[in-house]
Amino acid sequence: MLLFDLDGTLIDSNKVWQEVDVRFLAKRGLPWSQAYHEGVVHASLPAGARFTKEFCHLEDSEEDIVAEWLAMVRQSYGEEIPLKPGVRAFLSRCAHRGERMAVYTSCARPLCETALAHHGIDRCFEAVLYASELGVEKRSPEGFRIVAARLGVDPADCVFFDDSPLSCAGAREAGMVTVGVYDPMFAASEEEMRQSCHGYLRSFEEATLTPEGAFAFLSRD
Repeated sequence: MLLFDLDGTLIDSNKVWQEVDVRFLAKRGLPWSQAYHEGVVHASLPAGARFTKEFCHLEDSEEDIVAEWLAMVRQSYGEEIPLKPGVRAFLSRCAHRGERMAVYTSCARPLCETALAHHGIDRCFEAVLYASELGVEKRSPEGFRIVAARLGVDPADCVFFDDSPLSCAGAREAGMVTVGVYDPMFAASEEEMRQSCHGYLRSFEEATLTPEGAFAFLSRD
């Protein structure tokens, strides 16, 4: 089973969310900071809203914060955010050889469904699982175990692709094979991910198969 993150892995959306953070805070006269970024970058929308409310001492409800974020990005997910390089060709090759594929994401369902349908890759995946609907944070090892159970596979039979070092670490702790995917937001963690993941891709354009059909980028035990 091939399991993919969405934001920053299949689609080039991380920079959109950083722009949302800057605009959201500026509207309230607050500066963007690295401390704020670290609090929301790995979080689901509900958890990010909870952190934002507490960190920024806002009167806004968590529900209103999430609604405002969704309103700010909805059009981008339907029209502007591109696939990352090589994604379409890689998914096509994997589908052609009969690989089972699914998405596991902390993205909100309406945004994820819009993006996958817009790019016409929704048909590649037998399931899309949402961390917020499972009641876990995506980086939690328990979440990956739940996902594997929902898909009817052993975690050891899953190859998980993600740009986030914390998510990759959670998947590996759950027993999955992990492949780090480069994204500028986590550029500083590239060497860490190369050391901790079973494989690393600067781009899906590097995602080649061996003549025997194995994934050539999985070089670590």
